[in-house]
Amino acid sequence: MSDRFEGMVAIVTGAAGGIGRAACTRFAEDGAKVVAVDLAGSDLDETVAAVVNAGSECIAVEADVTQEADVANYVERAKFHYGRIDMFFNNAGIEGVRSALTELDEDDFDRVIAVNLKGVWLGMKHVAPAMAESGGGAIVNTASIAGLSPTPGIIAYGASKHAVVGMTKSAAQELAPHVRVNAVCPGPIETRMMRSLERQFDPDNPEAVHDMFAAANPLGRYGEPEEVAALVTWLCSDDSRYINGAMHTIDGGGNRAR
Repeated sequence: MSDRFEGMVAIVTGAAGGIGRAACTRFAEDGAKVVAVDLAGSDLDETVAAVVNAGSECIAVEADVTQEADVANYVERAKFHYGRIDMFFNNAGIEGVRSALTELDEDDFDRVIAVNLKGVWLGMKHVAPAMAESGGGAIVNTASIAGLSPTPGIIAYGASKHAVVGMTKSAAQELAPHVRVNAVCPGPIETRMMRSLERQFDPDNPEAVHDMFAAANPLGRYGEPEEVAALVTWLCSDDSRYINGAMHTIDGGGNRAR
């Protein structure tokens, strides 16, 4: 355990999932207190346990990031319990349904946009003023390589992540100098979301889809949630204090949109 975030507080949304839980654990290992936020409240118990095992404190807050009252509540809970907010991993997201754009159901499209885009905006809207009250801080949004390149078959997801990229750049200029805003753009990571997409590609043999994607990557594998968490916490640290409005790919070199 290091002390680089000693006395600091981090909020993580999507905290019950692979990348979110890994980020909560990494923040804790670096000394931060953690506010773990997710819609799946019962699944947050494992995240809280991971933070405690890492030697820090954690509160779990069940919230729907598409609802402004829920977002305001997790911010207020953080302030009530810990008195400040220094770091925010704005991570909650869903993959949606794999479908041709002409066949995609309107409700499915709206849900992806609500979680992946509106939820990110609401998080920044409510967290940024609280950070400013604490003297400043760092926000990291979860975008995707799907926000940097074409995404046939998952058009709502791709649209939402392109929008997160644009929103991150705008927020970085608007909220500076007190709050820095950056984004991470993961490629395939060993998470529930990728398992879902693999099944949607081939319900009968999702393992073959996994192997195909892994073989196509220059490093020959998927990334691990802990590798994304390491990048997120670095972007929240003083080591990155002159980085603002940047999109950081973490994809093993597989993104061809550069």
